[in-house]
Amino acid sequence: MSDPARLSAEALAGLFARGALSPVEALAAVAARIARLNPTLNALIAQDAAGARAAAAASEVRWRAGTPLSPLDGVPISVKDNIAQAGLPCAWGSPLFRDTVPPCDELPVARLRAAGLVLLGKTNVPEFTLQGYTDNLLFGPTRNPWNPALTPGGSSGGAVAAVAAGLGPLALGTDGGGSIRRPASHTGLLGLKPTPGRVPRCDGLPAILLDLEQIGPIARTAGDLVALLRLLAPPDPRDPLSRAAPVFAVPAPAPRQRILYLPRFGAHPVDPDIAERCAEAAARLAQLGHRVEEGEAPFSVEELGAIFAPISAAGLAWLLETRGGAPEAPLLREMAAAGRALGAGGLFAALDALAGFRRRMAGFFGAWDLIMTPAAAALPWPAETPAPTHIDGQPVGPRGHAVFTNFANLAGLPGLALPAAPSRTGLPIGFQLVGPAFADGLLCALAAEWEAAEPFAERWPALAL
Repeated sequence: MSDPARLSAEALAGLFARGALSPVEALAAVAARIARLNPTLNALIAQDAAGARAAAAASEVRWRAGTPLSPLDGVPISVKDNIAQAGLPCAWGSPLFRDTVPPCDELPVARLRAAGLVLLGKTNVPEFTLQGYTDNLLFGPTRNPWNPALTPGGSSGGAVAAVAAGLGPLALGTDGGGSIRRPASHTGLLGLKPTPGRVPRCDGLPAILLDLEQIGPIARTAGDLVALLRLLAPPDPRDPLSRAAPVFAVPAPAPRQRILYLPRFGAHPVDPDIAERCAEAAARLAQLGHRVEEGEAPFSVEELGAIFAPISAAGLAWLLETRGGAPEAPLLREMAAAGRALGAGGLFAALDALAGFRRRMAGFFGAWDLIMTPAAAALPWPAETPAPTHIDGQPVGPRGHAVFTNFANLAGLPGLALPAAPSRTGLPIGFQLVGPAFADGLLCALAAEWEAAEPFAERWPALAL
């Protein structure tokens, strides 16, 4: 048998069902890998070893009795450290939350626990999950399994580093401006930012990004992504956005799509390797029967920034006002100061612009079914550096690597990162597909089609072999 720590969640569950492997044995394999690799990667920053062993033992009893709680009963999973898990710290990457231990699970975690999954622990994040790399003063930097000198991105950097290295086949992340999709692209994984309401939320941390931030699945295979999303997707009356969500369904086969391919946004630079690999992916999608046409974005990066910056700054300022204290990261101090200076009129103007942008993007999908872009504009950079200063020889600001993703958050649309071919130096590259509201199932169907056409799940970093 292959190393259980390198098996997919679906493969593990199949072995559990046949009695060929037990959840206790699977957990032991993952725990051994965590002990070997986590000191290098710093992906998991809090673990519940005793709780995980008890959950795995209980799952083994259920599988033997033929009464699993779900198709993923006994499968190990990690939880990002801005998602509440009862009994473990939820530090949010900040000294201000160092001693925060939630009394209950946030709803998605509660659903995982009720479905019998084995909760391994919490994965590292940047302070307040507001930056595109993963480092903080509490726990230090998380490193990319493909090259530990480099970042896996952020803010779900610990989550993707764990899955990419085999520290559990699944992870729960959050995405407020690309924080699942960009890290997934930097580590060769699938990562979905769901439509608001697709994964209901309650009992969590303060929502400083309003409904721009969603909890979503990170996985190595399309089957695992779908299996996890099925557990998370049912509506809950405590989340009003979920009441409008249709039943989650994945069409089979995926229908042919009209895809607008946006290789860049305006004059913002893109790494040449990323541009080449994403163009190849667009051509491959066309070969698979989709209508793919290259064009220009129906918005500008500057327009998006004028909406996103005030909302995120106001959210951070509000959090600090209610909690007290100041962030450690200089960039966040500047953001908080901007939020305090914004005023009600500035925030209301941003919210009004947000509503208008959502209406405009909803209408955009009358002519197109999907938008395709690179998932990130830069390859991974040094792990302790907040952002690359240059892309393709051009100077860029702190968000220059992140230009492609936040339009989906602002528009309330689902976005999925998928692996393209690696760079010339072997680093992962990803592209994203963004669809209309509640096209989450369609995106999952396209992930399965892409995986069948361009197998990527068995690409493992050398460190993890």
